[in-house]
Amino acid sequence: MTRLPSRAANTPPAAPPTPAPPTPAPPVPAAAPSSPGKVVAAAFIGTALEWYDFFLFGTTAAIVFAPLFFPGSDPVASTVSAFLSFSAAFIARPVGALIFGHVGDKYGRRGALVATVMIMGAASTLMGLLPTYETAGVVAPVLLTLLRAVQGVATGGEWGGATLMAIEYAPAKRRGLYAALVQLGSPVGTLLSTGAITLVALLPKDDFMAWGWRLPFIASIVLVAVALWLRWNVEETPEFQELKASDGTTKAPVVELFRQYKAKLAIGVCTYLVGNAGFFILTTFMISYVTRVLGLPSTVILTAMTIGAVAQMVMTVLAGRLADRFGAARVGIIGYSVFIALAFPIFWLVDSRDPGLIILAMVLAFGPCAITYAIIGALIDRLFPAQVKYTGMGLSANLSAVVAGFMPALATVFLTFSGNASWGPASLLVVIGLISLGGAIATSKVRAA
Repeated sequence: MTRLPSRAANTPPAAPPTPAPPTPAPPVPAAAPSSPGKVVAAAFIGTALEWYDFFLFGTTAAIVFAPLFFPGSDPVASTVSAFLSFSAAFIARPVGALIFGHVGDKYGRRGALVATVMIMGAASTLMGLLPTYETAGVVAPVLLTLLRAVQGVATGGEWGGATLMAIEYAPAKRRGLYAALVQLGSPVGTLLSTGAITLVALLPKDDFMAWGWRLPFIASIVLVAVALWLRWNVEETPEFQELKASDGTTKAPVVELFRQYKAKLAIGVCTYLVGNAGFFILTTFMISYVTRVLGLPSTVILTAMTIGAVAQMVMTVLAGRLADRFGAARVGIIGYSVFIALAFPIFWLVDSRDPGLIILAMVLAFGPCAITYAIIGALIDRLFPAQVKYTGMGLSANLSAVVAGFMPALATVFLTFSGNASWGPASLLVVIGLISLGGAIATSKVRAA
């Protein structure tokens, strides 16, 4: 009997089971954005310490660097040489704005700001370790001037980035205040540098000139380490992260800035002029005017400026709040108008030779006039789009700084022209104020980038 094939033999083999789709790996969580308060603290402290280092040179230029690095039979020539070394930073500042503007706009704000604080700290610490002319000859002043130029490069990359980081992290309705808080770095840096030199100047004069003056410079390495730690632990700004994710960065931010935004850059430079040029007339030139022309002790004007710096800090915060409420452009126009109106009264009060009235003059100079400095970050921020904003803000500040470097000398020319009457430099202040007022009005009419 023929055996029939079994049913199992006729059944096709079962298809292999379909493998289950792989379970997707959980997404790697993005780094949590830093809190706005932490960011503005990092921006402010870093800026304050950068200005501490920057102003420290100016504080010691005449009393230390002139005799130790630029000695000669003519003390006036030595002082002039020291101040020329001081001015090297102003020439280098736009270079820093270009370098770090490129880095900040192409690779990120945070990295650029970490670099600026490291470079500033290294340059200042090395200044405290330099040999003097007596030990190294002409090499000493050359190295000092080179390090001063390095300071200028670091400073040129600092303000635009620190202000931009604070603004880009700030809540929408508090951008004016956050930008103003970064500006507090300037008066705080002034107070720190002046206080440091005042403390070491308590040493016997021989000790101070031999080694005491070096201590505030060497201390920079400790202070900058704090700022570096703060900035290293801050995440990149959300605005730049979005720009990078959308491939919105540009290959050459500087080229694009000069090709498409030259007019806005010119407006930014004019708007910032009071914050730079006006400042050095009311400080560096004013010290010379009070001591040389009016014949008063330097302690009178230095005390007045210290009190004025405190008033500047208070007004800076107030102006930042007002900018959030009424708009940076409107507050800025009022601030520049106040600056122009007070130019002559400030000098009239100083001309009285009365210490109390001179204090009032510096409170008026650094207080209400701080309005213009407080709102400048929020005002210039509206001029440039994100892909060139670091470069645009940095160049606006630092091209005006080059002009400011010549202001004490130009104010002296105006003073000579007026026969040592204060209407000469006061007129220069008015001219500067009118230029910045025009810049602020032009900025108010520019549609925010």
